[in-house]
Amino acid sequence: MGFSMGLNLVLLLAMVATNILSLYHLSSTTYQSQTKPPTQQQVPDYLIHQLQTIRATINHLTRHHPSTTIDTNSKTTTTIPQDLLLYSRLSPIASSCHNHPDLLHNYMSYTPFTLCPHDADLQETLILHGCHPLPRRRCFSRTPSKPSSSLSSNPFPSSLPDSNVIWSKYNCKSFSCLVQKSPNLGFDPASEKSSSFLAFKSELDLPVTQFLDLAKAANSVIRLGIDVGGATGSFAARMKLYNITILTTTMNLGAPYSEAAALRGLVPLHVPLQQRLPLFDGVLDVVRCGHAVNRWIPVIMMEFLFYDVDRVLRGGGYLWLDRFFSKASDLENVYGPLIGKLGYKKVKWATANKPNSKNGEVYLTALLQKPVSK
Repeated sequence: MGFSMGLNLVLLLAMVATNILSLYHLSSTTYQSQTKPPTQQQVPDYLIHQLQTIRATINHLTRHHPSTTIDTNSKTTTTIPQDLLLYSRLSPIASSCHNHPDLLHNYMSYTPFTLCPHDADLQETLILHGCHPLPRRRCFSRTPSKPSSSLSSNPFPSSLPDSNVIWSKYNCKSFSCLVQKSPNLGFDPASEKSSSFLAFKSELDLPVTQFLDLAKAANSVIRLGIDVGGATGSFAARMKLYNITILTTTMNLGAPYSEAAALRGLVPLHVPLQQRLPLFDGVLDVVRCGHAVNRWIPVIMMEFLFYDVDRVLRGGGYLWLDRFFSKASDLENVYGPLIGKLGYKKVKWATANKPNSKNGEVYLTALLQKPVSK
């Protein structure tokens, strides 16, 4: 309260000073006009400087200390969370965060130095709206009450421990429930050990062993990579058996994908598709884009994604499009030319009709090699 009164007093004094200076200038102008022929008067430099100083002060105060706003309909008073104001001075906030002030307000409304709110769903919503990275908070992350301490380093464990996940925000309350409802989402790693990225059932399949043989034949070493939209990290798990490090970008949309990947000893990156990959230029050997990268992404956004992939790939690195889905006409007229702009070598380019499709949908699996130098 005392701070608000002091702020209002400063603003009042600033406004009074502005009015006094304006009256002084007007009165002197009027006096001069009575004694001399009317001529165009120049505003004194010192007066312009003082007015600019006052305006800058007012703008600074109102920007960093906004006044309390009152909703006349609800008759309730709301203020911007103090930690949001503090953080905005310490570090920039993504511009899209400002487009969703209510969500951002809820996210930053917490008690510092205590447990953070369990608002994973709110975080996902903000991130998907482009508010990424989220502002930091000064609170303690919630953890499961009785987590298992015996975690396997095997990326294909017999089961994932339910006790290491906070399930309150999900419809399913266990991994077995998720496996029962969606058996192909990767929540049963043991079932993937003898199948994922190993079988060759159609031209759309690219087994890891075949990929590594192709890279070896091209004298290209595969050590580091990233799986874009990799869910529970099935690709990263398979590559780990070959001593290849793969990061996995994933979002917890309706299920604990990030926790599942971490429980397999993999690194999940909480990054949406529309954001720049958090990696330096030319450091990766392979980038895989799975089911998450498909025709539902706007074309312009997809173009930026592909060029960001080009940015992080080293010369001679590979872009692996795994079952890219679109209409056949769109693949020929839109996505094919879009991919062709990269100027990559087509190591593999296989298409197949989507089963039971009524609209001419097709799948594309492509392995593309970036030129060694540009």
